[in-house]
Amino acid sequence: MGCFCLLLADFRLLADPPFSGTIFIDPDILTAFDRTSFVGLTSAGKGERTMYDRRVGDWIRVNAFLFEATFDDGLSIEFQVNPEFGSVAAAQVQAERFAPVIGRLPTSLRRDVETVWIHRGDKPFGGGNNNLLIHTEQADRYLETGILEETLVHEASHTSLDGDHAGAAGWLAAQAADVNFISTYARDNASREDVAESFLPYLAVKYRRDRISEELAKTIQTTIPGRLRYFEELELDLYPVVTRQTLSIIAFKRDGRQWQLEWRSAKRGKFFVEISEDLDRWDVFSEGLVLQGNPTTVLLDAADPLFGTEKAFIRVVLRPE
Repeated sequence: MGCFCLLLADFRLLADPPFSGTIFIDPDILTAFDRTSFVGLTSAGKGERTMYDRRVGDWIRVNAFLFEATFDDGLSIEFQVNPEFGSVAAAQVQAERFAPVIGRLPTSLRRDVETVWIHRGDKPFGGGNNNLLIHTEQADRYLETGILEETLVHEASHTSLDGDHAGAAGWLAAQAADVNFISTYARDNASREDVAESFLPYLAVKYRRDRISEELAKTIQTTIPGRLRYFEELELDLYPVVTRQTLSIIAFKRDGRQWQLEWRSAKRGKFFVEISEDLDRWDVFSEGLVLQGNPTTVLLDAADPLFGTEKAFIRVVLRPE
């Protein structure tokens, strides 16, 4: 009996992960038909920027074409396009090619993405440095196999999740408790790749279950259950993968002589804070507020006569610009 248990433990240690890399597990986790948070692109001329280029394996300094991409969750990203594309128009084609794709990534994955670097070349993408790195010929390959979005999920996980979670005690505990790594790439680069390799399978099994096979779902769930629980407990903002309410109040609390009101909105516009005693007549407390971020916080004076009743109801109304 003791010999059997020892052999079982050794088998767990020696078992190969189920995948080589998770960007290849299914091309339909995110697709070109999914909703994007991308709103628009504005040219910002040219400017000197330092960018990493895998073709030379080093940092380069170039006078890049610049574009600001905006998203309907309040985030924005500067696209820096290598001047090798020749003209503003040609560079804008590249920025417009990738901005909607990046807009399909969850808000929590774009949270720390400040820049996108775009070069020619058949070299791997990259994440980290508050950035996403794109080489366009490699992008063509990803498009052909349908995994462009999946690859960017992986890279954006590096950018926005690794710093907070790759070395976190909870993540390391989940890693140790799970049966295996989800891929050989994660196993062989445990401190660098495990979060990014595991997040896409989490997204697939939790929010795209109808797009993957039962076999794939079972493999993910039985291989990394601890990591799946870890991601779930983070309560990440997964819009637009997960549809959220257009506008939701997430906090309303007394802070000394003021009330702190906090809300989140999936749309932009002018916001009106209104108050009522009876849910029938509504008085405007603050009007024409512009969304400053997600979430947006305003402070209301508790001494205002509108708060002078025993009972009051508060609402936030969005009126599109």
